[in-house]
Parts: sequence; structure tokens; C-alpha cells
Amino acid sequence: MFFSEEDQLPVLNETGFNLTTDEIEELLSIFQTGDDTSSVIMSPNSGSEGSNRGVVYSVDERKKRRMLSNRESARRSRWRKKRHLENMTEQVKQLKVENRELKNQYSFILNQCHLLWTENELLTSEYVALCARLSHLCQILRANHPNY
Repeated sequence: MFFSEEDQLPVLNETGFNLTTDEIEELLSIFQTGDDTSSVIMSPNSGSEGSNRGVVYSVDERKKRRMLSNRESARRSRWRKKRHLENMTEQVKQLKVENRELKNQYSFILNQCHLLWTENELLTSEYVALCARLSHLCQILRANHPNY
């Protein structure tokens, strides 16, 4: 260990990051190990994590995190698509029921219209017959009583 336990004070490095002594030691240990993944990337703002300021990720780790993030995003997208399809299916069912009810109402009204049309035709023909009979009775009345 390079620092004592009492040295846990934040240190401002030249890039402006506040680093504790533990974080500095971790960085030094990463650079001192002869790893093949020596290319590391500082990720102060890497998406949804937010609180991982100053965390160091290797290229492979970053690819894995991105792949997991993409999978989760795709899963959410599939879920939204499924919910949308379910909502649209439910709406289609409701519209079919409403359409059937409207067709039934239309059929009932059309039937009522036909009945009223038939009744009107009958009443009109009765009216014409009664008018003709009244006219004939008036003629008979005038013939029998010329003063009318």
C-alpha cells in the first residue's frame, strides 16, 4: 500500500477529478499489472449509471456493459411493442362490439322506417278514398237539396 489509512482525503488531479487515495492506488495497480487489456477508458458519464464518476473500465468491460445496456433497451422496446399490440387488439375488440351494436340499431331503425312507410301508404290511400267518398256524398246532398 502506498498510502496510510488516514490518507482517505479527496485529491484533485490535473484533469479536475476528485480522487480518493484508494482510487489512486487502484489506478496505479491497474497500470502496474502487465495486463493485455492495458487500454482503459475513464467513464465519468457512461449512461444510466451516473454515480460511477471516475470509474475506470477496460475496452472489453465497456463493450460488455454496452451489450448489456443494449439488451435491456431491446427488452424494454419489445415489452412496449407487446403492450401496444395488446392495447390495439383490445381496441379492435371494443370497436367490433360497438360496430355490431350500431349495425343492430341501424337495422332496427330501418325496420321501423319500413313499418312507418307502409303505415303512411295505407293512411294516404285511406285519405284519398275518404276524400272521394266525401265528394260523392256532397254531390248527392246537392242533388237532393239544391239550396246547399
